[in-house]
Amino acid sequence: MRFGWIVLLLLSFPVLEAIGIFWVAHAIGSWVLLLLLLAAVAGIMLIRLERAVWGPRLLFSLQSGANPLASLFASGRILLAGGLLVFPGFISDAIALVLLLIPGTWAGRKADPMRPANDDVLEGEFKREPDDLLR
Repeated sequence: MRFGWIVLLLLSFPVLEAIGIFWVAHAIGSWVLLLLLLAAVAGIMLIRLERAVWGPRLLFSLQSGANPLASLFASGRILLAGGLLVFPGFISDAIALVLLLIPGTWAGRKADPMRPANDDVLEGEFKREPDDLLR
């Protein structure tokens, strides 16, 4: 029975989006086309940017000792938001904005265990070379 409600909701979503577009078009006029076009361009830009960023984000989360699934979840959330922005309609744009406003995984990462607590002190050995060898 629950599966039927999900299917009904998914099938009625484009109809609800069309009704929303008509209501907004009635309220503000032909600016709706510009708003939908800007949302689609923003969605495409989000998808293209996330395609380039997900690998380094995953690598950084692995290096910092954080959970890599959290960074994959953040990338998937941004890709889903970009796809919803590309889909024409204001309901999907509102859902995409909610997905984008969920706090990310960067604030919860652990500190780098290899980095010293005091950044002013560098430990190690050194050897002083004569000045004539440096030229």
